[in-house]
Formats: sequence, structure tokens, C-alpha cells
Amino acid sequence: MSMESQLEAAVCFVAVNVSDPALRTQFLDEACAGDTRLRAAVDAMLLAHADAERFFEHGRAAVNAQAAAVIHEAYIDIEEMADEQIGSRVGRYKLLQKIGEGGCGTVYMAEQEEPVRRQVALKVIKLGMDTKSVIARFEAERQALAMMDHPNIARVLDAGATETGRPFFVMELVRGTRITKYCDENNLDNTQRLELFIQICRAIQHAHQKGVIHRDIKPSNILVTLHDGLPVPKVIDFGIAKATEGRLTDNTMFTAVEQFVGTPAYMSPEQAEITGLDVDTRSDIYSLGVLLYELLTGRTPFDSKTLTHSGLDEMRRTLREDEPQLPSTMITLLRRTELMLTASQRHAEPPKLISELKGDLDWIVMKALEKDRNRRYETANGLAMDIQRYLESEPVMARPPSRVYRLQKLVRRNKMVFVAAGAVALALMIGLGTSTWLFIRERATSQREMLLRAQAEDRAKITQALMFVSQDKYDDADAVLDKVRSFPNNPTLDGAAVLRSVGEWMGVHARWPQAVERFSTLIKIDTLDNAYVVTSDYQACGAVLAEAASPEQYEQFCRTAVGNFSAAPRTGILTTCLQFPLKKIQIEALKPMEANLESQYYTSGSTNRITQWNLMPFGLWQYRCGDFAASADWCRQGLAQKYKYPACVATLHVILAMACYQSGQTSEACSELELGRQLIEARFQNGLIHGSAGAGYWYDWIFARHLLREATALIDCNSAQSGIKG
Repeated sequence: MSMESQLEAAVCFVAVNVSDPALRTQFLDEACAGDTRLRAAVDAMLLAHADAERFFEHGRAAVNAQAAAVIHEAYIDIEEMADEQIGSRVGRYKLLQKIGEGGCGTVYMAEQEEPVRRQVALKVIKLGMDTKSVIARFEAERQALAMMDHPNIARVLDAGATETGRPFFVMELVRGTRITKYCDENNLDNTQRLELFIQICRAIQHAHQKGVIHRDIKPSNILVTLHDGLPVPKVIDFGIAKATEGRLTDNTMFTAVEQFVGTPAYMSPEQAEITGLDVDTRSDIYSLGVLLYELLTGRTPFDSKTLTHSGLDEMRRTLREDEPQLPSTMITLLRRTELMLTASQRHAEPPKLISELKGDLDWIVMKALEKDRNRRYETANGLAMDIQRYLESEPVMARPPSRVYRLQKLVRRNKMVFVAAGAVALALMIGLGTSTWLFIRERATSQREMLLRAQAEDRAKITQALMFVSQDKYDDADAVLDKVRSFPNNPTLDGAAVLRSVGEWMGVHARWPQAVERFSTLIKIDTLDNAYVVTSDYQACGAVLAEAASPEQYEQFCRTAVGNFSAAPRTGILTTCLQFPLKKIQIEALKPMEANLESQYYTSGSTNRITQWNLMPFGLWQYRCGDFAASADWCRQGLAQKYKYPACVATLHVILAMACYQSGQTSEACSELELGRQLIEARFQNGLIHGSAGAGYWYDWIFARHLLREATALIDCNSAQSGIKG
């Protein structure tokens, strides 16, 4: 039997099993893809099959079963014949060995010989997918995929088609173990699993910011590899789900059933819809929730085998309507042997494991798994931050659903009962409707008048405060601001300006609690101003928080800053978040921002008027990360710049002093410390002033002095060292 005949038989067999005429026509249009010869042959076979159906009424089940088996074997033969041979070439890649096979295609280790020699992973997509449309969709994604540069994402490097017309994708070769297997084999406890999961969330967030949705997050697409002995998760197969999504509909159930039902447990409810087109970043949030559920319990919310065997319609209904068990409940329902194994794989006793899951972890997982995507976490970063709060024993954003929400769920499950009760209630309400409506309208009018009056009074107070500021009566302006009721819900540019002026005056005069209050309010309403002004306000707020000796409030502020500036990072924000030694989880949160900034703001050998300001935070970053040699190198580059700024120079001397001291270079450390001390003490000798971009703003000097205190406490130069007052 020729390849063409086998393909005709396979397409005919699939079409026969599609009972809906519209779906059958859609399938044939896609399967034949403009091949008129193939379409004519299949149409003829379908016509003959219809005649045979009418003729052979008796024994049809047996005949069909036998025919199905023969054609299915032929279809499998096509797949086997189409497999690429080890040692053959696909484009400029030589296939070395077969390393995996899934519903989407076969993965090979391959060697690229030009323009660089390296080993890559090459995935050949299975037959039954439209090569032209797949490649076209992938090409449309190429630019976004090329922009992704994250340590936890395996890059997609290339794409094309084999000589037989099958699409292939070339990816970074990741030598690792799927995340669930790695965690279980190494008996990682829940804290270690959550730390790995946070890295995955950061990777997905990075992709979402580049406009790329994964669509197929599952353990086999997240591999853990070791870098310097530390586990690093890598997300693979970005872009492939998007390129092949045209087949992830009902047709997939008929043409490549394993592709659709192989991982239904990780699909969001919207992905399980017939069209599968209404998919956005929140679908990835749902899949992350399933992965988190499995990492914590060892099981998915809905058993994959049960979903597969239940049939397509029932599977969709389950994903759309059924509520999963809480993770802690799932654990308690396990048999004793399963419970003991699950607990031991998480380095815990069963009671402790159940206790860990109850409460915050239960609600974090369930918020990610919400059927209504508007109730899920808005971003992968939001999910990561909530887990971060849990690890630091802080209140999490996820909470049990409200009574109103639970009532809505109850209504959906018992529609007929509530329809009847609603009809009775409606009859009673109509009698009161008119009078109630008139009362509500009157009250709304009164409330609107009160609101307009309050807004007018607030505008008058802000104008009065601005007048006091213009007269240098900052205490009077501060007192008036206490009476403004519209902050931060009704912000204005004038309100922001007076908050900024009063906050700066408080900061310059070391009145830290008042300055913290004004700047904390200011950054909540800063969306009205341009990016430079907003960044400056965040730097000022960070400075006064650092001086106010409130580490907890400062850490919370830094988390807010990282979240707000993750899409458009700035060096000033990075500096602001480095005033205190960092915890490991804070370093992980800042890594993407630092990497983006380094590639965006600094090119080796370049110099301009702000290069010194851009080099300084990288020196401080490396110091906080413990790479003292790299820190010293960045600082020396900064000090060698043509354009010098006193506040920046002073800060670079102090950071260099600490880096040298940590490297055992005590003499140089003392020398650098003294240079920084002289500049800083000279600035504060006659009182701090507002400052300028050239000499450094007041908050730049506050940061410099804060680091000087840290350096003075660290470095012992065997001589009397006077502290800095402030």
C-alpha cells in the first residue's frame, strides 16, 4: 500500500467517525489543505462507505471494528515511516538520538554545525497538522519569542519544515528532570518546592510581558537542571502550543487524540471550550495552579485518566463546572500507604503536611484554579508574590470565597429550585419596587451633592497648602494636608505637588515619620505624573523609609516597587531596593530587573553623562549578591568615568570600600572609606539641601550616608572612626 493510499484511508477513517456534517467538512478542509487529489479520493471513499452502510446493516459492528483496526494500523505505519532516521539531517541539523515523544511530536537531540557548533533539541511535529498554517503562526510569534531572555526559559532558536513537509522547531537543549520527578526523588519539602515554583512564575511573567502565552504548562514542560549544584527550573516548548493551536479543537480529538487528552488535567476551563480561541495569560495562571497543586499533594485536581476515559463532553463539563478538593482535603482522602509515601517525599510527617497545606496554601492554590478567570491572580508575578508572603509569614492576598460568591455557586448547581423561589420573591418585591427606587434615587442625589461639596473643600485645602509652601510655611501646609479627605482615592496634580514639597522638606530636616507618611501617600497617586517624576518619588520614599528604621515597612515598599516597575525597570529603583542586605528570596525577585537593566543601560566601554549613575547600582547589586570582585570592578569603572557626580562618587567609594574589605584588601578598603566619608560629611556639615541632578538630590545623599553607616560598622581600620550624625 502506497503512502498516498494509506493517508487517504486514514483521513477517511477519521471523517467517518465525525457525525456532525459541519465539523466533518471543517476537518476535511483542514486535513486536505488544498490538495484536490486527496480531497477527491476521500470524498469517493466516503460515498462508497455510505452505500456500504445502507447495504450491510447486519454485522456492521464487526466489520467496522475490523476496518478500524486495519486503518488504525495503517495510520500508525504512516507515523513510523515518517519518523526521521538517526544520523540523517533536518535542515542544518544532524539528528544524534531520539530523546522523547509526546502528543505533539518527536524530540531529538541534534547537532547544529553552523553558524555555531552546538547541541540542540529538535522537535518534529506529528502528521495531521497543516504545515503551512503551523509555520505561518510560528513565524508570527518569532519576534516575541526572540525577545525572551530569562534564565528559567529554554529559548526557541529556529523553525522550519523537513523535506517531507513536516514542521520542526529547534530549542535550547535542557538536560534535566521533570519538576515533579525531581522534587519527589530528592524529597524536597514544601518550602523548597515553593521556591522552585516562584522561579517558574517569574519565567512565565517574563514571557507574558513579551506578549507570549505558553498554553501548555505541565511537569514535562518544566525541567530541573543543576547549575553549580543548585536546582534551576527551565520552562520549555514556548511558542509551540501557539503555533499548533489551530489543531487544539474538536478536530484534535479525531486526528491526534493523545495531543488533546494527554494532559487535560492542566487545561483551563476556557481552553477546554470547543473553539479554544478565547485564551489569555490567565489560562497560564490556571495551569500554574494545577502544577502547584501537584507539587504540594502529588496529584492533579482532576485525575487525568478519569478525564480521558470520561469522553470529550464530560471532560469539558468537569473542567468548566466541578470544583476540585482543597489540597489539604485531597491529602486526607488518600489511603494510608499513599499518604505515608506522599508525606515522605515532602520530608514531613502526615499530620505536619496536612497542617502546612491548610489555610493560606489551600487558598493560594484555589485562587489560581478559579473557574472564573477574573477571580484568579491577574499575573504570574501576583501568584509568586503571594507565595513569597506565605514563606515570610505575612498575610496573603488569597482568601476564602465570600458568602455571596458561595451563594452564586449554589444557585448555579440548583437552578430550578432558585428559579421557583425567585418568582415568588419577585412578586413580593414588585410591590415595594417603586417606593424603594424613589428613595434610593433621592439618597444617591444627596450623596452626590455631599461628594461634590467634599471635593470642592479638598481643592480649597490643597490650594491653601500650596500657598503655605510658596511662603516656606511647611508645618502649616502639613497641617492642612491632614484635613484633605480625597487622598488617595481622588488624586490631582496639585495634590501630588504639595505632598511632594512637604515630604521633601520633612526629609531634608530629618523628620522621618512625617516624611514617610507623605511619600507613602504620594506613590499611591503617582500615576498622574511622568516616569521620571514617579521614579524620583519612589527613591525619596525609599530613602526616608530606610532612615525611619522600619525594615518591615521598607521591605514591603520594595516589593511594591519591583511589582510596579517590572515592565519598565529603572536603575534608580534598583538602587532604592538595595539599601539593606538582601534575603535570598529578595535577590531572586530582583534578578530579572537587574538583568534587564544591565542589558538596557550599559554597553562595555560606552560613556555618557549618566553612565556613572548607571554603573553604581550594578556595583551595589553584586555586593549584595556576595560577588565582591565583580562589585569592585563595577565601582572602579564608575569612578573612572569622565562625567562625575559628587553623590554618586561618594556612594561608589563606600561600596568599593566594603567590597575590598570583604575580599581581604583592608588597606584599600580604609582608603576608599575615608574618601567617601569626607564627601558625605562635607555635604551634611551645613545641613542638607534639596540638591540637583549634578550634585545629587537630597535622597541620593541620604542613601550614601545610610551605606556609610553600614560600611563604618563593618570595616575596622584599627583607628578611631567617627560616626555620622543624622
